[in-house]
Amino acid sequence: MAQPTSETGTPLAEITAPRFDIDFEIAYAGDDNFTGAPVYGRPACYLHHDAAAALLRAIELAGEIGLRLLIFDGFRPTEAQWVLWNHTPDPDFLADPRRGSPHSRGVAVDLTLVDEKGARLEMGTGFDDFTPRAHHGNRDIPSRAQVNRHILLGLMTTAGWDFYRNEWWHYQMFDSRRYPLISDRQLERPMMPPGGKNRQPPNP
Repeated sequence: MAQPTSETGTPLAEITAPRFDIDFEIAYAGDDNFTGAPVYGRPACYLHHDAAAALLRAIELAGEIGLRLLIFDGFRPTEAQWVLWNHTPDPDFLADPRRGSPHSRGVAVDLTLVDEKGARLEMGTGFDDFTPRAHHGNRDIPSRAQVNRHILLGLMTTAGWDFYRNEWWHYQMFDSRRYPLISDRQLERPMMPPGGKNRQPPNP
């Protein structure tokens, strides 16, 4: 069966209220990220329809225990993956864009938990902390943070997501490489800055 397509002509759904009762803080749309500069030209969140359905399940599960999800990143155009890789080419924390990231397939999400007042739960590190303290199972963080990571892990895996052992915030669909890579040029409304040098990957 063919995948449904959005107004972009891609199998992506825009993650917005009211369908998705979720909070957003799109890290790469501002300068509060490890590059120190905006990567996206606008704060937007898209996911493949399969991933969007799994996200709805996770939202429901979180709500049942009085928690909400806060998204840092969803679909990431292939051009954006090159920007991140050129800044920090660390394969332990970033997918080599020549292989492709699950984010660039629309089937990965970076997120955390917040309480009913919108306060983030303690997770031991911030988002995009490229140290062993960000690994699942790391015991050099406060016990409360370990518990909160386990809660997030339980919610997401119950909802059908796989996890990445080096990043407590990253979840992706199983067998993610069966989904095609999607570039910014395929979007009806691009996410990358217009005319920015980061729109194109470097020459091989």
